[in-house]
Amino acid sequence: MSEIVCSRAGCRATAAWQVVWRNPRIHTPDRRKVWLACDEHVAYLREFLAARDFPVAVEARAGAGSGPAEAAR
Repeated sequence: MSEIVCSRAGCRATAAWQVVWRNPRIHTPDRRKVWLACDEHVAYLREFLAARDFPVAVEARAGAGSGPAEAAR
C-alpha cells in the first residue's frame, strides 16, 4: 500500500490529520470532504477553509500518532 501524504500542494509528508469540511452552498449537511494534512500544514489547511466560512473540523487520522498540531483544532 502506498504512503498516505498531505493534501497541501507540493507536500509529500506523511499525513497524520484529517481536515473534514464541506461547502454549505453546494453540499448537503451529510456530505463531508476530507483533506489529509501533515503536522506542518494542518493549521494552514484548516485556516484556509475557515476563512471561507466552511464548517471545518480537524481529526487525528486513524493509525497516526498525534502531534503538536492538536492545538490547531
